[in-house]
Amino acid sequence: MFGVLKGYENRQDPDLMNEIVLAYLGDCVYELYVRNLSVASGKIKTRELSRISAEHSKAAFQARAMKALEGQLTEAETQVMKRARNKRITSKPKNAEPMEYKLATAFEAVIGYLYVKGEFGRMEWLIERALTKIPEEKKDEGEKEERE
Repeated sequence: MFGVLKGYENRQDPDLMNEIVLAYLGDCVYELYVRNLSVASGKIKTRELSRISAEHSKAAFQARAMKALEGQLTEAETQVMKRARNKRITSKPKNAEPMEYKLATAFEAVIGYLYVKGEFGRMEWLIERALTKIPEEKKDEGEKEERE
């Protein structure tokens, strides 16, 4: 399914692509994974599926994912992440703080970068880590607050 670009001879070098274009593509790929996750939850009401998807697609969630994964990125992925994170914001982010928005964009750019490179295994590993590690960290934080 994600091998769409395998036979595409004219694809661009992802190291030279605009980081916002990579983030755009990464957002699409990540959203598909999130929607698959919501369907795999066993819920059948679209309202519940949308709630699960929205929770994992928010800039705040993606920003936490980027922070958690930052130390596990390769050198090339780190370069993409930094380029996207440091890109000047030209519009006011809705429902997110500017730094959250920048980190979310960086996360999406890394996913897009790996997609274009055809490194689907690595891309899926990072997405799975984001979707499993971040909810665990949030749960741990909640337990700490309850104890205090």
